[in-house]
Amino acid sequence: MSYFDPFLAPLLAVDPNPANPIITVFIIASIIALFIVILQKLLIDYDKMTEMQDKMKEIQTELREAQKAGDPKAIAKVQKKQMEFMPMQKDLMMMQFRPTLITMIPILLIYYGMVGNHAISHMVINIAPSQFYLLLMPLWNIFWTQTNPLTINFFGWYILCSFAMSFVFRRALGLKAM
Repeated sequence: MSYFDPFLAPLLAVDPNPANPIITVFIIASIIALFIVILQKLLIDYDKMTEMQDKMKEIQTELREAQKAGDPKAIAKVQKKQMEFMPMQKDLMMMQFRPTLITMIPILLIYYGMVGNHAISHMVINIAPSQFYLLLMPLWNIFWTQTNPLTINFFGWYILCSFAMSFVFRRALGLKAM
């Protein structure tokens, strides 16, 4: 029994296979992905971010050219520009990190609520050997081992759904990759 069960019960009730709630996890991952993408759209000024990244690339190019030329005065001048740009870069990092800070605790609470639900935490998706390699499962198995490598557990399915739906929502809302 989990504190999240009152929220999961309606979703599990409409899942065609409540004993193995693949669709329920997909819906929850999609809702969380949509929430995060909308929050990013609201909190991140993508025009300012792009402008700052372009300016930083320009400064890096100037620094490389000055280093190739071996001109200590030009190097010092570019490094001074870099130091002046540091506070703006700090603001950029905070702007990118703010949505993460806001969503971290609710997502952890939802995740642990899902783990506490017996049906979700014990779900298993069997995959074919060809899917095993397409989903890069050999890489995943480095980080966690299962008794049967041709299965995806709750966490793996949640991650796959979350990444896929984040990509779809970012494209739909016209957001660039960070």
